[in-house]
Amino acid sequence: MVLPFVFKKAPPVSAVPCSWRRSSLFRPSGVTLSEQSEPNPAEPIFNVPAAVVATVAVLVLVHAVRVLLLSDRQDVEFVLAFGFIPARYGGEAVLGGALPGGFAADLWTFFSYAFIHADLTHLGLNLAWLIPFGSALARRFGVWRYVLFMLTTAAIGAMAHLVSHLGAVEPMIGASAAISGAMAGSMRFIFQREGRLGFFRDPGSLHRLPAQPLGATLRDRRFLLFLATWIGLNALFGFGTISFGAEAGQEIAWQAHVGGFFAGLILFTAFDPARPSVESSAEPSI
Repeated sequence: MVLPFVFKKAPPVSAVPCSWRRSSLFRPSGVTLSEQSEPNPAEPIFNVPAAVVATVAVLVLVHAVRVLLLSDRQDVEFVLAFGFIPARYGGEAVLGGALPGGFAADLWTFFSYAFIHADLTHLGLNLAWLIPFGSALARRFGVWRYVLFMLTTAAIGAMAHLVSHLGAVEPMIGASAAISGAMAGSMRFIFQREGRLGFFRDPGSLHRLPAQPLGATLRDRRFLLFLATWIGLNALFGFGTISFGAEAGQEIAWQAHVGGFFAGLILFTAFDPARPSVESSAEPSI
């Protein structure tokens, strides 16, 4: 389950510091090899695209800097400057004016919140979902489309959170709105008969097959089963049936999940470089 967090007890700017916190070759004796063995044509089990590796590295680096280099007070200020706080946008005037970053932060926090995580559990769960779904998407999109897609779904997830939490002063952090978008985008092509993708393997040119139309995806029983399970889990977390991080004053920002997911599902075609060929889309002549 991907989990962006909302800190329910966000301190004011003047608050006192608080904690958020090789293998060897074996040759039998007496056996002579007369010729070199053929290279193994099998692909490596783990073949994560460089763009995803870089994403993981950035997320881990940001968390390491916060934990190892920042004091408690500096960490609070960091989260206030880069977490997404709905009160910046028409909330409490005094708090909105006192938040660090000013107008620039009003813009960058739509994206920067996705690089911050509450703790190692939060970070680890998001990485566990990012690596498979992000890898499928990055192979298909390439680096720049992948980056723009993830940033776009992160921003739309923040917008969904803003609409549902007008004036809230608690910062929202976590990459899961963008990862939800990657999940939804992957659903547009991983269920195709000829285009199933091993999450950790590069299947050659299969990921360039044209994706099925959105309508076909919405009628696919496998997608509907995934969607029902995903929405059900979000509902359980969102309505408190399953708690996560309650002791730290956190709640699941499920509205951001939903916003990112449906943004990824709908906007996938705008980013997808694979287009139906003329041959496959043309009607046969008589």
